[in-house]
Amino acid sequence: MASSVTERNARTGKKRTIRNVAGTAVLAAFSMGFVWGVGGAIAQNYSFNSVAVEGNKRIETGTILTYAGIARGETVSAGDINEAYQRILASGLFESVEIVPQGGKLVIKVTEFPTINQISFEGNERLKDNELSSFIKLKPRLVFSPTQAERDAVTLTEAYAENGRLAARITPKIIRRSDNRVDLVFEIFEGGNTEVSRIGFVGNQVYSDRRLRRVLESKQAGLLRALIRKDTFVEDRLQFDQQVLRDFYVSRGYVDFRTTAVNAELARERDGYFLTFNVEEGQQFAFGEITTISEIEDVDSEVYQDTIKLRAGETYSPSLVENAIARMERLAIRNGQPFLRVEPRITRNDRDLTLDVEFVLSKGERIFVERIDIEGNATTLDRVVRRQFRVAEGDPFNPREIRESAERIRALGFFGDAQVNAREGSTPNTVIVDVDVAEKPTGSLNFGGTYSTDNGFGLVAQYTETNFLGRGQTVRFRASGATDNTNYGLYFEEPAFLGRDVKFFFDIGILESESANANYNTSKGIFATGLEFPLGERARLGVNYKLDATKMSVSSTSTIGSVLTNEVGLGRLKNSSVGYSYEWDSRKTSLDNDEGLRFLISQDFGGLGGDDSFVKSKAKLIAQRRFFNDEITLRATLAGGAVSFSGAGSRATDRWLFDEDIMRGFAADGIGPRELNGSTVNDALGGNYFATAKFEALFPLGLPEEYGITGGVFYDIGNVWGLDKISSVPADTFYESGSFRHVAGVSIFWETPIGPMRLNWSKALKKEDHDIDQNFEFTISTEF
Repeated sequence: MASSVTERNARTGKKRTIRNVAGTAVLAAFSMGFVWGVGGAIAQNYSFNSVAVEGNKRIETGTILTYAGIARGETVSAGDINEAYQRILASGLFESVEIVPQGGKLVIKVTEFPTINQISFEGNERLKDNELSSFIKLKPRLVFSPTQAERDAVTLTEAYAENGRLAARITPKIIRRSDNRVDLVFEIFEGGNTEVSRIGFVGNQVYSDRRLRRVLESKQAGLLRALIRKDTFVEDRLQFDQQVLRDFYVSRGYVDFRTTAVNAELARERDGYFLTFNVEEGQQFAFGEITTISEIEDVDSEVYQDTIKLRAGETYSPSLVENAIARMERLAIRNGQPFLRVEPRITRNDRDLTLDVEFVLSKGERIFVERIDIEGNATTLDRVVRRQFRVAEGDPFNPREIRESAERIRALGFFGDAQVNAREGSTPNTVIVDVDVAEKPTGSLNFGGTYSTDNGFGLVAQYTETNFLGRGQTVRFRASGATDNTNYGLYFEEPAFLGRDVKFFFDIGILESESANANYNTSKGIFATGLEFPLGERARLGVNYKLDATKMSVSSTSTIGSVLTNEVGLGRLKNSSVGYSYEWDSRKTSLDNDEGLRFLISQDFGGLGGDDSFVKSKAKLIAQRRFFNDEITLRATLAGGAVSFSGAGSRATDRWLFDEDIMRGFAADGIGPRELNGSTVNDALGGNYFATAKFEALFPLGLPEEYGITGGVFYDIGNVWGLDKISSVPADTFYESGSFRHVAGVSIFWETPIGPMRLNWSKALKKEDHDIDQNFEFTISTEF
């Protein structure tokens, strides 16, 4: 209502209510009708010789007369005059309207609404001015409308409610200026956040409240309530929470799961909500009999049955069924049957809690893709979006492939929203695929800090653009410096080299380091480039070329042994190599990215123009599984590496030097072959071989999960050994073979507001005398 808009006096600050003036006096038309009616001698219909308009400046007189609808000499009634008044007022152009008869003349007096000089916001902190401006419809230089101002105030209030400020109040006020102008001010009382004080569940038996709370987007308010915005109550988020809760259960075989109700109870102080999800879990189902039948004469169902990776007794999941269908349809395309469709028919066996799945092969409609239309991409090139489709114009239309393409487009991270829909084309057997995207910023400039007990404090600056020039390319420049290390690098990646699913990259870097447990320094320049491409659903293969130039040096105040003296004396040496890397990851088709197996192997072959020939190999196997209803995570890592040189032999910078990736519980370069010169020098030489086995268990500590604090225990076994062509000086070296070290420890993990923190307390159960163990390790990093 316009009557709720107040005016603020610019000089005195006094406030008074602004009203749409219906008239400064009773309408003359009604007055005359009343008088004439009493006299009984004057007719109710009358006419004016002229109609005049006063007070208008911006609005044309003819426009106002058109609204009035009263012509000179026209016979009108009192009701007609009232309707004329209502029409002029309803136009929304005038602050006040009067219709005054003066004998045979009808005068229409109007006061136009002022124009808006500027719009400002007062009292806002949570939402900035530019955010608030985007919500309202009134803009500078537009005509001020009290009604629209009130509507804009309601819109702003709703915006605050979506950010958890349910107590926010918005009051629009005006300041009169000259030339019939006003400044519009929205006075804002934001109020406090309405938090989610507690999230509870009723009806859950299999999974605990703690585990289910981790699934939800909404979080409970805790000690970090000032920094964690997901603990703010947002009503629209509840719908998403219910969906992810159902996805969580169904993906684990609970196909009958449903949320019967969500109760949101507001606290008496109106500063927090108590959320309760009422759920019915149902029974867990597994896959029963898996079969394939064909309704097409020339299609052998056994061929397609062989592509199915499902096993009887395996926990049922719709995504596993979808993956099986996708493999069958891809096989059909390779076999020249692009219109083959796969329909899963599921039979429920309540007695043994299994679901039989029968895949039916049938002929689909012969529909083709007419074209793919892409809109909304002002920066991103069309080809970046188009290459996410496995189909092109003229190819058979496959709804499943279109859905998968939409997911790939969203996964790019270039768009805030991406909608992919199919509609009928120019003929009944064609479709047009419409892609509507909304771009978002893809560049970031991060400054950060790190701290570790190994390297001390460090600063990090990184610029990253993941959609460089709209081509989908990644460019990253990084500069970091710590107490003992500085690192500068430039990285470039083209994810679709020559328009294919092949990643091309190059990496250039400079590393300067002062080893924490050695008396020599290193400087290294690195260049690497290569290609990576998929070998299947789970495997990728990469080929690469690397060139590095490394120099070892010693300060005038340091003393080193004879082995390192010889290696420093070689000056700057170059290594030039070609190599490959192979990765197999079962998580790519898993329900949970935290479960599965990952295997990596790489080899580099040196001797292409460098100063020496060598073969460097490394392999790693990681297995992770969750137990006790996902409460405890067990992880095992097996890793090993070997390097062999010919010619001049290896240096310490070429061999495996110990770090935390190899084993915990020891300082940097704290184990492995060492060189002793007198009683003061104890330098790590590195080894030609390393092998480690790391076992870890992660679990909650009983603290509220919104604090982000969890615990862990670990047990590591490892060794670094083997030297190359330096056995002629055995007096200076020891632990060339050495023994396997054993370490046990506990960990605390904390996802702090400034970055992830890890604290390790460890005890070396078996070590050598000159090893440098580390009983406590603390790391934290952040970007801002």
